Amino acid sequence: MKKSLYLTPTDTTIGFVSQDSSKIDIAKKRPPNKCYIRVVNSLKTLKTFIRVPQKYKNHIRRSKRTTFIMPSGDSFRVVKQSKHNLLLDRLKVFYSSSANLSGEEYNREYALQQAEVVVCEPYSQDNKASKIYRLGVKRMRTIR
Repeated sequence: MKKSLYLTPTDTTIGFVSQDSSKIDIAKKRPPNKCYIRVVNSLKTLKTFIRVPQKYKNHIRRSKRTTFIMPSGDSFRVVKQSKHNLLLDRLKVFYSSSANLSGEEYNREYALQQAEVVVCEPYSQDNKASKIYRLGVKRMRTIR
């Protein structure tokens, strides 16, 4: 599969997803030095990218709509939502961000213009943002 920029309803919002983070940078008009959340389809896939501290594995596996910042600084979210997983199971991992200009509100027309592939017609979602935890060597801190 080509590394396209997809517009899709995600587990938390309407988002841009791609296996190439520079495509999201361009669509959002965002500086390339900022990091994106990587979304994976399972804990098994996550373990291919990073070592997950043993004491947090069950918490990560059971969490829904939760982003974890690992001790290395990389951020991941394991998604187990059926509709979103149709794409995720094919790609295994991708970068994810909300489908808007950096710092702006969601604009449906703009998002449709920027996307190379529209997975399904985006609709307005009023889901709350994901929880974010920073995993440390000794403890887990709540960020949001």
